[in-house]
Amino acid sequence: MNVNKVILVGRLTRDPEIRNTPGGQSVATISIATNRFWKDKSGQRQDKTEFHNIILWGRLAEIAGQYLTKGQEAFFEGRLETRKYTAKDGSERRVTEVIAENMQLGSRAQGGSNMPGSFNKPVAAKQNTDNKSKAVEEEIPTINLDEEQDEIRLEDVPF
Repeated sequence: MNVNKVILVGRLTRDPEIRNTPGGQSVATISIATNRFWKDKSGQRQDKTEFHNIILWGRLAEIAGQYLTKGQEAFFEGRLETRKYTAKDGSERRVTEVIAENMQLGSRAQGGSNMPGSFNKPVAAKQNTDNKSKAVEEEIPTINLDEEQDEIRLEDVPF
């Protein structure tokens, strides 16, 4: 059995970049940062930040372009995909990206404005795999990374 599944929760490092293919399909490029915290052998708190490129297609891309902003928390679920391209200098390069199939909007960056209209609650969106490009919206709990500052303890894990 093979599995190619990625789940990321992080903050956007820039506003989504929205483009359209020649066929008219929307595509969004998003970059997020995820942080990892731990204590080293001497008890000093350490942290490491990773950056991830995420690609969204169709209605999911349109939703991201409309509601996501730099600094906002977001949840993405999808798969890894590596592609080859030729750089401007003529060299061949490879890049690995996350192709998102599900997305949940988290809280805005500190000092950010509220979502337009009556969208004061986070929204979950799922890419339809059949050709009906509708987003599924539902109430979800807010993802708040700022509250996750302590190290995870084994006794806090529910299973």
